[in-house]
Amino acid sequence: MQDQQSNLTEKIILGIDPGTRIAGYGVIRIIGARIDLLQYGVLKLDKYSSHELKLKKIFDRITQLIEEFLPDEMAVEDPFYGKNPQSMLKLGRAQGVAMAAALNRNIPIVEYSPKTVKMSVTGNGNASKEQVAFMLESILKMPLQPEYLDATDAVAIAICHHYHANALPSAAAKKKGAKKGGWSAFVSENPNRIK
Repeated sequence: MQDQQSNLTEKIILGIDPGTRIAGYGVIRIIGARIDLLQYGVLKLDKYSSHELKLKKIFDRITQLIEEFLPDEMAVEDPFYGKNPQSMLKLGRAQGVAMAAALNRNIPIVEYSPKTVKMSVTGNGNASKEQVAFMLESILKMPLQPEYLDATDAVAIAICHHYHANALPSAAAKKKGAKKGGWSAFVSENPNRIK
């Protein structure tokens, strides 16, 4: 898209902080060097009784966001490795349904580790959620709601992706044997395995 007034390219990035209790989302628009926050929020999933219903709610909300904002790209946080394998499995499923919503619309997806996101936004890979939110207020030049730390994490994921704009591998890089990764790479390399 072109911004008519300044003739600069516009890009919309959807950031997702997947979770099975609380899932955060943030939508930013990039015009030149300017970053605008279009929307951020959380999905509170504790009230739903089954894991399947939680996954459906995540898929439905991400689909709504995609339909409303038509993002060019999606950035999602990699699940971090914890001590509880059951929690990791559930978190991976939450990430998977969010990614499926984007893949359903052919939106490229890039994954970032929590450390990479924190390092990109604050300069400290061990920053707290509060430190990330504080730094985002400086970057966006606006106050953010402190009760939405999962949402500010999602905004940070989107901004991290903007800062790593070259993270989407080119077709030439793939042919040269560049590191493969993520669901979008799998889907593009295995179209016959998707039903």
